[in-house]
Amino acid sequence: MAAPVGPKKVHRYTVEFKIQAVRLSSHPEIQTQDVAHALDIHPFMISKWKKDYCEGKLKTAAEAAGLSFPKVLQAPKRDPEKLALKRQVKQLQTKVAARAQVRSLERQLAAHYRMDDRAQQNLDRDPARTQAGDRATQPQAWTALPF
Repeated sequence: MAAPVGPKKVHRYTVEFKIQAVRLSSHPEIQTQDVAHALDIHPFMISKWKKDYCEGKLKTAAEAAGLSFPKVLQAPKRDPEKLALKRQVKQLQTKVAARAQVRSLERQLAAHYRMDDRAQQNLDRDPARTQAGDRATQPQAWTALPF
């Protein structure tokens, strides 16, 4: 395959385009790779633009004037009360799971003791395990045969 002739084509993107790409990739449900693929850009470029945006190197004329983008493109704001409630729910879920495990162990322990009690009752009823003096009260193991 022959090498390309002439200089490489370098794309120049507008500041608005870069900022829009950064904001799309900053959305919590959208990955940078997906945005890069959709815009036909290498993901490294978006990462570089993110860095420039965080450092304040990328600003549109509207941002410089104090205007902002529509709410659809803005990252959702974190509500501290909602985050605290989510943490509390997670803690309660772990407590419920721990309590369910304790109940399961208690049931297993109770079943084990029930089996031990039944085994002890069977030993108490076993004629081979009783004393010789008690043989009169025990049922006869041998019966007379008719022949």
